[in-house]
This record gives sequence, C-alpha cells and structure tokens, in this order.
Amino acid sequence: MTAVIQSNTSDLDRSEWFTVRWFLAWGVHLYTAMGLVLSAGIAILIVQGDAGSFRAAFALMALATFVDATDGTLARKVNVKRVLPGFDGRRLDDITDFLTYTFLPLFLIWRAGLLPVGHEAWLLVPLLASAYGFCQVNVKTVDGYFLGFPSLWNIVAFYLYALPVTGGWCVVWLVVLGLLTFVPSRYLYPSQPGLLNRVSNVLGGVWAILISCVLWQMPVVGHTPLERAASGSTFTLMLISLAYPVYYFGASWLITIRHVLKRDT
Repeated sequence: MTAVIQSNTSDLDRSEWFTVRWFLAWGVHLYTAMGLVLSAGIAILIVQGDAGSFRAAFALMALATFVDATDGTLARKVNVKRVLPGFDGRRLDDITDFLTYTFLPLFLIWRAGLLPVGHEAWLLVPLLASAYGFCQVNVKTVDGYFLGFPSLWNIVAFYLYALPVTGGWCVVWLVVLGLLTFVPSRYLYPSQPGLLNRVSNVLGGVWAILISCVLWQMPVVGHTPLERAASGSTFTLMLISLAYPVYYFGASWLITIRHVLKRDT
C-alpha cells in the first residue's frame, strides 16, 4: 500500500514538474515573439520619418538584439525542443531576425534618405543577399562561426545614419557587405564558447555602452542626413566605437585565413 502511494505521489510530482516546464517553454517562445512586437513598433517609427522617430527606432532595434541574444540561452535552459517538439522556435527566431536585422534597417535607410536619389534599388542587394544567408543550412558552422557576412544590417544602418557618410559611400557599403554574404568566410559567433568569444563579449559590452551614449545624445531634429548625424563629443564616441567592428571583421578574417591555410596543408 505504501509503495502504491509513493508511486502515485511520484507520478503527481512528475506531472506537476512537466506542467511547470510546459509553461516555461511557452514563456520562452513568447519572449522570442516579443521581437515581433518590437518590429511593429520599429516599423511605425520609421514610417513617421522624423529624426526623433529614427532614434527611437534604433533604440528598439537594440532592445530586439538583446532579446535575440538571450532567448537562445533561456531555450536551452528549459529544453524547449523536448518539452514542445511540435513548435519550431528556431523558425520563429528566423522570422523575427530577418525583420529586425535586415528588412527594417534597410527600410530605415530608404526612409531616412541616406541613398542618392534614383539609387534606392541598390537596397535589393543586401535584401536578397540576407534572404540567401538566412536560408543557408550551413550558415552556422559546426566549429561555431557564421559563414558569410551575418546580416548585421541594423548596425550598418546605425553607422550610415549617425556618421556623415555621403550617399555614394552608402551604396558602396551596402553592395560590398551584401556580396560578402556569399563569400564563405568565417565570422565570430560571440554566444558560442571559446576564449576569443568571451573576449568579444567583453569588448561588445563596452561597445554597447558607447553606442547607448551616442543614441542618447543623437539629435532628434533635422531634415538632412548631415543635420541628423552625431556631432561634437557624440561624433568622437562614434569614432571610438568603430574599433569594435574593426576588431570583429579583422579577427574573423584572420580566423578564415588560418582555416584556409590549415585546410591546404
């Protein structure tokens, strides 16, 4: 009789624990879906089209990036694939990422008038390149890297907007980085394990603080890209913050070169 009671109690405990995990798993998916809510807000701000709205749009993009950087860790903690095998959280994540990392930043570049008049069609290069990148099965390598430029168009849009970059150079950067999506070079994936990724996370934290300061001081009025661009001490912070993208690309390309040399030997 005692054994039966213990068995029933054990089954009840397992049932309650599964219920808790079920709610936690759906909670993680809801957290990921908050990126879609942020995307809706970003779209509204971009349509409004003034300098203050653009600044707020970049702030929401930063928040969406934070959600994207943390939801994977939560998903692994809860083991969502096992608890909810019928729901593909990665697909939800990809939909959200394409909006926040590609479509909306490119939309902002167009709406802010950063490209020369008549050259807006060049936005199709990063748009289609990013779609290609997102659909690649091996876009993330088994040794923990992105393969090809990882569609960080939100960061590209931020620098093109905040720095006094001419329209011609905006086109150049969009095309070059778009084409780099097709080049099978390795790019750091900071959320993966490894010493270099830990260093990247620390440097990325400092970079995020600098960008937050720039965003806070960014002008909220102005009609031209130059009037809306960061100036004075804010401009200096922008230049300092460029050290992290330079480090990211430099380290990534050095890793790619080392990988190629190692493969050929």
